[in-house]
Amino acid sequence: MNIRWSLILFFLVWSSPSAWPQSGNESTEGQTARESENDEEATLDGCDGRDLSVRTFDPVSQLKVESTDLQHAQMPVVDVHTHFFYRTRHNRDALDDFVEVMNRNNIAVCASLDGKLGSQLDEHIEYLWDRYRDRFVIYTNVDWRGDGANDEPATWACHRPGFAERTAEAIRNAVKRGVSGLKIFKQFGLGYRNPDGSLIEIDDRRWDPIWAVCGEVGIPVIIHTADPAAFFEPIDARNERWEELSRHPDWSFYGDEYPSRLELLNARNRVIARHPKTTFIGAHIANNPEDLGTVSEWLDRYPNLVIEPASRISELGRQPFTARKFLIRYADRIMFGTDGPQPESRLRLYWRFFETDDEYFPYSEKSPPPQGLWNIYGVDLPDDVLRKIYFENAARIIPGVRERLSNLSKLVPKPPPT
Repeated sequence: MNIRWSLILFFLVWSSPSAWPQSGNESTEGQTARESENDEEATLDGCDGRDLSVRTFDPVSQLKVESTDLQHAQMPVVDVHTHFFYRTRHNRDALDDFVEVMNRNNIAVCASLDGKLGSQLDEHIEYLWDRYRDRFVIYTNVDWRGDGANDEPATWACHRPGFAERTAEAIRNAVKRGVSGLKIFKQFGLGYRNPDGSLIEIDDRRWDPIWAVCGEVGIPVIIHTADPAAFFEPIDARNERWEELSRHPDWSFYGDEYPSRLELLNARNRVIARHPKTTFIGAHIANNPEDLGTVSEWLDRYPNLVIEPASRISELGRQPFTARKFLIRYADRIMFGTDGPQPESRLRLYWRFFETDDEYFPYSEKSPPPQGLWNIYGVDLPDDVLRKIYFENAARIIPGVRERLSNLSKLVPKPPPT
């Protein structure tokens, strides 16, 4: 009797779908929910009177307006914001290919921001300068973690006594090797933590020796602080970047876990104010391109602040009248950047934005566009402003650029006519 009832119980349990073994770690309920979501997404295609999902909204404009096909920049360009480690992983074929893209587009010099202090800097110098020293300048990065465990901040190098002083000395040595600047990534303020789990504060005075030494040795600090305004808002129907954030919910910094965007930007500005002898480059239009009035106030207040537009023509180009006035007014304080290496089709959109008055064109080669469901307008900058933004300011601000530009005629073949 006991054996028979055991067999019956075994059959009843294993005949239930919830008890069946699952592939991987996915439960039947999870798989069913995902399939249901996919089916629902497929029906939200906007056809035959059905509702449309914003994820599939990719309209084709019916406007018939002038379109300028620019194959290259009209004058030499210095791209002050590129990532040749994080985007190419030191693949030499990819580097060779992009140097050809630089030649075709009249990009004379790129600043690669990926030379983290230590072995990565050694490898990055060898990768870029073995054959193309005259085409690249290199920035170094602070190694906040060192040999500590990623999930144990108490073990990180930055929490050991004398860290900032040791880092300052390492920066001095890097400059002696030809390094042209220091890059600070957005994890500083949004990711790196103290031993108690709290986020490291940007304006913590422990780091003052790092900012000070950059002024002493004459290199700029390019700093990425915070992120787009929409990333600090709820991911709801009123968020203009909902589509992007729905694909990348980990890009959201909304909630009590993070400082507010204003707190982060104010902390960065306090560092800039405390170190007037150090030049700071506010990456991505000081990460506030949605509010050029406030960026103007910062530029007026901090003479040691300059900016660059990498990955932000999407914001500038939807406010072309305001952006044009801003770019002309602060032409001495703006350098060119793309967040590259970018596809050639993306680069041509930068030339079109800066050099033409074209209307309502894409800011990205991707469809749908990745940073907001809108198009942009060109700002048609005067030649004297273009010269400053494209290369003159970089030659003045970034060590090593002027020397490389002096060899321009033999470095960069003249672009073919359009």
